[in-house]
Amino acid sequence: MLPDQYPTRLERRMNMFYRRDPVIHGNIATATSGPLKQHHLEQYKKEGFLWFENLFSDTAIMDNLLKEFSDLEKDQSIVKSEQAICDSNSGSLRSVFGIHELSEEFARLTVSDLILGMVRQLLGSDVYIHQSRINAKPGFVGGGFNWHSDFETWHAEDGMPSMRAVSASLLLNDNNEFNGPLMLIPGSHRYHVPCQGVTPDENWKRSLKSQQVGVPDTASLKRLINNSGIAAPKGGAGSLLLFECNTLHASQRNLSPWPRANAFFVFNSVENALEKPYAGTCPRPDYLAAREATAGLSQVHHAQQVAM
Repeated sequence: MLPDQYPTRLERRMNMFYRRDPVIHGNIATATSGPLKQHHLEQYKKEGFLWFENLFSDTAIMDNLLKEFSDLEKDQSIVKSEQAICDSNSGSLRSVFGIHELSEEFARLTVSDLILGMVRQLLGSDVYIHQSRINAKPGFVGGGFNWHSDFETWHAEDGMPSMRAVSASLLLNDNNEFNGPLMLIPGSHRYHVPCQGVTPDENWKRSLKSQQVGVPDTASLKRLINNSGIAAPKGGAGSLLLFECNTLHASQRNLSPWPRANAFFVFNSVENALEKPYAGTCPRPDYLAAREATAGLSQVHHAQQVAM
C-alpha cells in the first residue's frame, strides 16, 4: 500500500495544505493534442473545472438518455437494489449508481471520442470508469448535497492514492438557479482539506443519503469561498461540466417544479489503481468503486470499432 499523502477522517482537526499531485498530468505545454486547447488546460489548472454549454446539441440523444433514465426509475428491480439511493426525507429517487452497466445509451458516452479525448489529456494516460451515477432532484422534493471533495471520499473509503481522476457531468435536463445546480469553489482543488471524524463501518449506506462524515470544516470552507467565491454553471440539457476530483462542490435542494437530473462519469487513470481504503474500512461495493473493470477505455473503444 502506498504511503498516505492525504490524511483525513482524523479524530483531531488538521489544517488544509497544498495538494501533492499535479493538476494537469503530463506536460501542459504538449497536452494539446486533443479536443482541449491551451486556454482550456490553463483554466482547468487554475479553477479546477471546465464548462461546455450545450456541447451535445442533438436533442434526439438527450431524449434517448432521459427515456433511459425514466425506464430505470420504473424498474423496481433497480429501484429496490443497493445501487439505487432514495432521499431520506422525501423518499424520491436520489441516485442510481453503475448506470454505464445498466444502460447501453449511457455506456456509449464513456467511450465518446470527445469526452474520452478530454479526460485523457487532463490525466495524461488511459482511463477507466471508477464510478458512474445519475443524481436526480424531482421538483420541490429533490434534496441537496453538502460541501465535499469527491477525492476525499474516494481516498478514505476506496483507497484511491492520488488526485488523478476527473468527473464528467452531463446535464440531462435544464439546470437553472432554482432547481439546485451544482456549485463549485474555484481553486479549491489546489488544497487538501482533511476532515475530522472517524469513518463508521459501511458508511456509504448512510452517506449516500446524507453525508455527515467527510465534510470539510466551516472555517476552511469560509476561507476558500471568501478567497474565490462560488461558481454555479447553468445551462440546457446536453451541457457538460468537467471537474477535478478534489474540487469542492455542493448543491441546494430543488425549490422549483422543474426536475434536475445529471449523469456523472468518473474517469480514473489506469496508473492510479485503488489500494486498501485509507480510512481502514472495508472496500465499498464495486458499483461505487470499480476494482475489477479497470481496463483502459481506449482499448475498449478500439475493440468496439473493430467489431463494427
